[in-house]
Amino acid sequence: MEKGQKSQKERMIAGEFYNPNDKELILARVRARMLADRFNKTKAWNIPYRTRLIKKMFPNGADGAFFEPNIRIEYGFNVKFGKNFYMNFDCQLLDVAPIEIGDNVMFGPRVTVATPMHPFVSEERAISTYSDGVHDWEYARPVKIGDNVWVASSATICGGVTIGSDTVIAAGSVVTRDIPSGVLAAGVPCKVIRPITDADRLFEKHGIAPPIK
Repeated sequence: MEKGQKSQKERMIAGEFYNPNDKELILARVRARMLADRFNKTKAWNIPYRTRLIKKMFPNGADGAFFEPNIRIEYGFNVKFGKNFYMNFDCQLLDVAPIEIGDNVMFGPRVTVATPMHPFVSEERAISTYSDGVHDWEYARPVKIGDNVWVASSATICGGVTIGSDTVIAAGSVVTRDIPSGVLAAGVPCKVIRPITDADRLFEKHGIAPPIK
């Protein structure tokens, strides 16, 4: 690599065309998959070991994370999450571009966050040989999720999307555009159904005292 030229990792994180066959990126993906495989084989009762593995997989994650197996990640270092992040079974975080997740976010089973993008023109998707090696061109778009968001089971969040705080993404949704704060959104493609209001509160209906703040 010439002096002053961006590495493929730097190009990837910046959302530019990059080559995932780069040696540094291949090794990073292998490391991430090995850690995920190790996590997925842990015993349910061994929470301290799971917590240590989460820290290794996601060095930019805050405290309080709890994940169920199986999980799949691309790199891990491109994921940043706030306090008390919960992922249910079989979630995937494809963090080619940065994925930023706020505090107190919940993912249902089989949620996928997919930042990678590929060319639409077929010959540009083909793996090709250049003077500097084999290239498989792709790029990626970041995802940002606010605080107190619930993403229900089997939802897919595509690259380039921002989801506002206090929002619910319904099961099976495919999020291809930004979703504002404080709403219920659903569908393929996902769109706002209605705002979340005081009429949605359940504690009083079931005789439960509100939490102490």
